[in-house]
Amino acid sequence: MVYQFRPQGVCSQAMRVELDNSHVIRKVEILGGCSGNLQAVSRLVEGMTAEDAIAKLGGIRCGFKPTSCPDQLAQGLRQALAAEKRRS
Repeated sequence: MVYQFRPQGVCSQAMRVELDNSHVIRKVEILGGCSGNLQAVSRLVEGMTAEDAIAKLGGIRCGFKPTSCPDQLAQGLRQALAAEKRRS
C-alpha cells in the first residue's frame, strides 16, 4: 500500500511511502529538504519494517526545531500503520 503525507515544521514538502503486507518499507520518496540527507534516509529505511524505522527515527530533532524530516517520516509511518489497522 502507498501512503502519502505532508510533513509539518520541516523543509520537506511531501513524503510517499510504500509498505508491503508485512509493514516492510519498499520505497520512500521525500520531496524538498536536504536532498543528499533525505536520499540517504530513504535508502537506509528501505527493507526495514515500519516499526523499526519509527523506533530509530522518532524524536530526532533538526537544530532548535522540535522535529526533523526523519522524525516526520516516523510520524507519517505511525499514521500509515494506524490507517492500515482501521481498515483491518
